[in-house]
Amino acid sequence: MRKIPYKSVLTIAGSDSSGGAGIQADIKTISANGAYSASVITASTAQNTQGVRDIHPIPIAHIVQQLEAVLDDIEFGTVKIGMLHSSEVIEVVKNTLAKYNIKNIILDPVMIASSGNPLLNQNAIESLKEFLPSVLLMTPNIPEAELLIKYPIELKNVKKSAKELGEKYKTSVLLKGGHLEFTDLMTDTLYNYKTKKITTIQNRAVDTINTHGTGCSLSSAIATFICLGDSLEEATIKGCAYLNQALIDGKNKYLGKGHGAVNHFGI
Repeated sequence: MRKIPYKSVLTIAGSDSSGGAGIQADIKTISANGAYSASVITASTAQNTQGVRDIHPIPIAHIVQQLEAVLDDIEFGTVKIGMLHSSEVIEVVKNTLAKYNIKNIILDPVMIASSGNPLLNQNAIESLKEFLPSVLLMTPNIPEAELLIKYPIELKNVKKSAKELGEKYKTSVLLKGGHLEFTDLMTDTLYNYKTKKITTIQNRAVDTINTHGTGCSLSSAIATFICLGDSLEEATIKGCAYLNQALIDGKNKYLGKGHGAVNHFGI
C-alpha cells in the first residue's frame, strides 16, 4: 500500500499554560483544519485567562536543537512563527530556517501585550524588522502595525497602511482589524506583496470576551490552509472565516475568570 505523507505545519512560539494561546492554540487550530502540527517552544509562560504571571525563556542552544531535530526529519508545507522574545531568538530562528531553505513562513509579530506594554526591546524590534523580508506573510494587529509604520491607523487609511507596510518590509501583510472602531463587521485587510493586490475581508463582528489566542489561531489557520494548497488570498479568507466561527462557537462558553479562549473545535 502506498503511504501518504502528512500535510505538516511547524509552529514556533511560546507555551501558554492556560491552553488558549501560543503553541497550544496553534496545535489545536492546525489539527482542527486538517494538518499535522509539530512545534518548537521558545518560552514557557505561567498564565491564565486573567494575565501572564511569569515568562521563562528557553535556552538558545535548546531552541536550535528543537529546530534542527524536526527540520532534519520532517518536511513542512508552512512554518508559523509567534512569540520570539529577544533579538537572539529572532536571529537563531531566522538563520536556522534559512539554512533549511524554508520559504512559506507566516509570522505573527507578537510585539505588544494586551495591556499596551511592549513585549520586545528596541534591539529585538530591529531584528524582527530585518527578518520580515524573509517571510511570506506577517499578521500584525493595529498597535503592532503602528509601531512598524510610525503613524496612527484608522478604518479610512487601513488599505494605504497595509500597502505601505508591505512595500516597506517587502512582504505580504494581513492587517487585522480588531482594534479599529467597532462596527457590525470585522474588517481585515490583506496586501499581497507579489501581486500588489489588496483584498478586504469582512466577517460579522462577535460580541464576546472570549478572545484569548485570536492572533495565534488566525495565523495558524492561514498557515494550515497554505500548507493544504490554497493561495495566499484563499488561505487568508478561510483563516478569517475559521476564526470568526471559533469566536461564535465560544461566545456562550466560559473558561476561568477572565478572557476565555475561542472554541477551536466547535465543541
